[in-house]
Formats: sequence, structure tokens, C-alpha cells
Amino acid sequence: MALKVKEVAELVGISVRTLHHYDEIGLLTPDKVTESGYRIYSNENLETLQQILFFKELGFPLKKIKEIINRPSFNRQEALELHHKMLLEKRNRLDKMIATVEKTMMHLKGEIEMTNEEKFEGFDFSHNPYEQEAREKWGDEAVDHANKKVGNMTKDEQEKMSKTMASIFKKLADLRNHSPESKEAQAAIKEWYDFLNNHFGHQYTLDAFKGLGQMYVDDDRFMKNIDKYGEGLAKFMRDAMAAFVDKNKK
Repeated sequence: MALKVKEVAELVGISVRTLHHYDEIGLLTPDKVTESGYRIYSNENLETLQQILFFKELGFPLKKIKEIINRPSFNRQEALELHHKMLLEKRNRLDKMIATVEKTMMHLKGEIEMTNEEKFEGFDFSHNPYEQEAREKWGDEAVDHANKKVGNMTKDEQEKMSKTMASIFKKLADLRNHSPESKEAQAAIKEWYDFLNNHFGHQYTLDAFKGLGQMYVDDDRFMKNIDKYGEGLAKFMRDAMAAFVDKNKK
């Protein structure tokens, strides 16, 4: 079955722009392009797209996905088996976090009591789904510093760090209807900048900080996680981070 780009986008639930981008970077090239310029996708193209989206869901950057699926040794069946194992592990972690959320709601209603340990079941700083992407963008040294820093923390220190992160995100979420350049927004975004530089063993340059803000919007996974604190927060943070950098570069 041959499908046009719009039909593939509707079938899969991604944008036409995303498919165009995959074609432009050589990640997914349609089997045929008509004389009028229409991209035509085959069943084999769809199978490749499925693989790409499995890898993407598991946190692999597009550059790495392209490298993997173009290897002569790439085996689709082996890849699917690996996807299955990784997704099961991810589901188990999410199930634990869902249970923690449900217990916390009951705790807030006074229906149950929770220990400090129970409040953080499901959180796992030792498995970062964005680690490979961070390595691609900023190099191994920065990520190794961050992992070493977090790895050396006690459980109490990790819990404290998690709470501080949540507190900053909530503060920014409350300000997201203000101007990103407002005094309040800039004070909160400076708190985020200082937090990143003080807790991960790596000093973000102003340019790297601005690039990080852009990634919050460009990467759907980052946007979804950040926007859990308030719809539009990722875009607000991107704009506030850009304003912070521009202001401090003067």
C-alpha cells in the first residue's frame, strides 16, 4: 500500500513537518517522489518509521537512531525484543509512580499516612532517559560530571534535589502568564540557572543554557514533562531563559 505524506501523518499521529524533517536528514526517505513533488511511502517505509518511533520513545536521539538502523548488522527482530524489554521496564517504573501519586492524594486527604520513603517510590535518578541525547548535544564530560554528582548523593540529598526542582517548576508555572522578561520571571529563571550549575557538577555557559531552553520546546518529551506543571510552561521557560541570556550578555 502506497501512502502520501499526509496520509502517513494521520495514520501515525505525527506532523507532516516531522516526516519532512526525517526525509531531509536521511532518517526516513520515502520510496518514491512523484513528478509533482509528492512523497509516497511504502509498507517498508512504515515498518522503518515504527522502529524510529520505538527508539524515539525510549529516548534515543535522531542522530543515533539513524546510525543504528543503517548499520549492516541491524536486525529488526532483535531490536523489537530490546524495545519490548525496555518498554516493560519503563511501564514498571511508571506504575510505581502512579501508585505514589494515588497514595499521595489519599495522604493529603488524611486517609492514610506515608513514610518519606513511600513519597518517592518510582523516582529513579540513576536511569536518565535523556542521557544519550545529552551526550550527543554537550559531550560525555558534562554528562559524566552530572552522573557522578548525582550518584554520590545520599538518598536524602536526592529527595531534597527533587523537591527543589519541583518547587522551581511550580514557581515558574505560576508566572507563565506574565512576561518572560518581567522581574519575577527573571528572578525565578535565575534560580533555575543557579540550580543547574550547583547540582550537576557542570557549569552551563549562557549559550548552553539558552540552547537547553530551546530543547524544552523542540523535544516533545521535554515539553510534555515540563508542561505537567502547567500548560505552556516549556515555551515560557524557553523565552525566559533566552531573555536571561540576552540580558546577562550585555
